Amino acid sequence: MAFVDVCGRSIEYQRIEAASARRPTLVFLHEGLGSVAMWRDFPGRVARATGCDALVYSRYGYGRSEPLPGDRTVRYMHDEALVALPELLDRLAIARPILVGHSDGASIALIHAGGAGRPVAGLVLMAPHVMVEDVSIASIAAAKVAYETTELRAKLGRYHDDVDSAFRGWNRIWLDPEFRRWNIEEYLPRVSCPLLAIQGADDEYGTMEQLRRIARAVPGAEFVALADCRHSPHRDQPDAVIAAVARFVDRLAA
Repeated sequence: MAFVDVCGRSIEYQRIEAASARRPTLVFLHEGLGSVAMWRDFPGRVARATGCDALVYSRYGYGRSEPLPGDRTVRYMHDEALVALPELLDRLAIARPILVGHSDGASIALIHAGGAGRPVAGLVLMAPHVMVEDVSIASIAAAKVAYETTELRAKLGRYHDDVDSAFRGWNRIWLDPEFRRWNIEEYLPRVSCPLLAIQGADDEYGTMEQLRRIARAVPGAEFVALADCRHSPHRDQPDAVIAAVARFVDRLAA
């Protein structure tokens, strides 16, 4: 694992070299409780299937990156998409990436593509959020109870140096009443790159309404709905996800 300074903070990252041709680099953006390690072998499998190099990193407050000292703000995904991610890409000399985001990471990818004013080759969005739904809040409230009463904290502790700041930084802001107004639909009409969105039919954190709103605002976007799949398509249906991403990247390359 390597580290890079981004916005004055130490950020862990991993590079995967798999390019067999001149193709864009895949940049993986993890979920609200994710990290480099929590992706497991998925980025490597996607890199090999697409013939693309890949970058995987843990955002500030996650994994082995610098811990979060306090609470996050309602704009934490905006800050990542418009400030931290551009600096990270510049420091690691990555231009025109394909952003592969899951949950919070998918929302960050959308904000970046629609608001950063930087070239993006494509977006792969798994379980994206563009607005807050009741089902999201209910599941995040249930996660808080599980963190306090089950082995969830111990399990997450394998992946984060400071598991309490990682969990609470995500959980507290989503349960803050102010966050109910969070909405990033203003960025969608400004997304000009090809887009693939993947949603599990049984997602406990969001409904197909998220994809319908993207479809209305981003002409030509592609969508995959997966049966027997919850909030993490890359874990519940990895083969189907990898196949869809490989087809998408092949079309971009062509």
